[in-house]
Amino acid sequence: MMLSAGMTSVLVSAEDTARLERVEKENSDLKKRLEMLENMAKKEGILPSGTAGSKAVSALSSISLSGFVTSSYFYDTSVPRDRVSNGYLWNGSHNAFSINKVKLTLASKPVERSGDTWDAGFRTSLMFGEDAQYVNTGGKAQGLEALREAYVEVNVPVGTGLNIKAGQLISLLNYESGDGGAANANFSQGYQWFYTGNGPSTGVQFGYNLTDWLDAKVRVQNGLYAGPFENNNGKTVMGALGIKPDDKTWISLIGFGGDEASAFNVMGASLLAGRSFGSKITTGFEFDYFKFDNHFGVADAELWSVGGWFGYDFTTKFGVALRAEHLSDPDGGGLKGIALGGRAGSALTSTDAHGSLSSLALTLNFKPLPNVKLQPEVRYDTTTYHGAFDGQNKRFLVGMGATYMF
Repeated sequence: MMLSAGMTSVLVSAEDTARLERVEKENSDLKKRLEMLENMAKKEGILPSGTAGSKAVSALSSISLSGFVTSSYFYDTSVPRDRVSNGYLWNGSHNAFSINKVKLTLASKPVERSGDTWDAGFRTSLMFGEDAQYVNTGGKAQGLEALREAYVEVNVPVGTGLNIKAGQLISLLNYESGDGGAANANFSQGYQWFYTGNGPSTGVQFGYNLTDWLDAKVRVQNGLYAGPFENNNGKTVMGALGIKPDDKTWISLIGFGGDEASAFNVMGASLLAGRSFGSKITTGFEFDYFKFDNHFGVADAELWSVGGWFGYDFTTKFGVALRAEHLSDPDGGGLKGIALGGRAGSALTSTDAHGSLSSLALTLNFKPLPNVKLQPEVRYDTTTYHGAFDGQNKRFLVGMGATYMF
């Protein structure tokens, strides 16, 4: 019995040894084949040679990919015959489910702002969906129809650090973000964002921190509404002072002006501010003033707007947001007849020469997961422009938006 067991042990050990030697030979052969393929790829330029490969991998590891997907359903009580709500941004069709936005952002790590060293980075965002026509800027002419923003950012080690951005830049105007419900407490976009704001434009911006509570920005860009390409020799200049009296308050004072086209100039100013009270209450304010200096004997025109925001978070998962705004167009032409994003049937239409526009939106914010946001909303719009809302002066928009962020 003992002899038999010993013989079995020797046989098993011999089989294991043979199997191990066979596996080692296969691994060695595979390694040689991989090395041969890698050398061939390097010769063909498919893979970088030397240390360049590790540098490429390191560069890719510092680039982040983020974005979100937003969809919604809304019903317009004015029941537009063409199924397009006049003067309303975020839903292409009345009483329909919408894919509002699909956003993809590639960005390098944040640029270090200091007076000690050079640093550089980039950011680019693409937007798809029904809302892309409102937030993008004519990227089709650039070969990038879905382009929302794309810029190079550089820190110059001067003083506290001179920040330079060059490319297609998001507007300095407006309290709300063009990302809609993904970034804002209200799902629908306020009228101020469109009528007394402007889309992204190509230019260059210089930023500098004067103190720990005061910073300044100066931007030179193609006209306020020109988008990626300018249509005349003039440019728009924008300047902003950012003030932070404490860690709960911020204020932005903005001024702008320049040639928009051969027919008129645009100039104006904006005041943006926000303050939080504890961890539950947030507030915001926006005032805008626009003056259109028309040429060729056409009378000048003014347009102004005011808006306020209030938010309260009952818990980390549930909150409520309220937005109120009023826009006045005493000279006509600043609100009426403007197609939103060039979309047919979207303009406010009326026989009145001038008028005003007001809106109130109440939104519930429910976050069952950190990257999911559900936003039921009731919005009330009213205008003094007779019949501007598809033949009516008042309407409710009721529905819900859903966003997944990554």
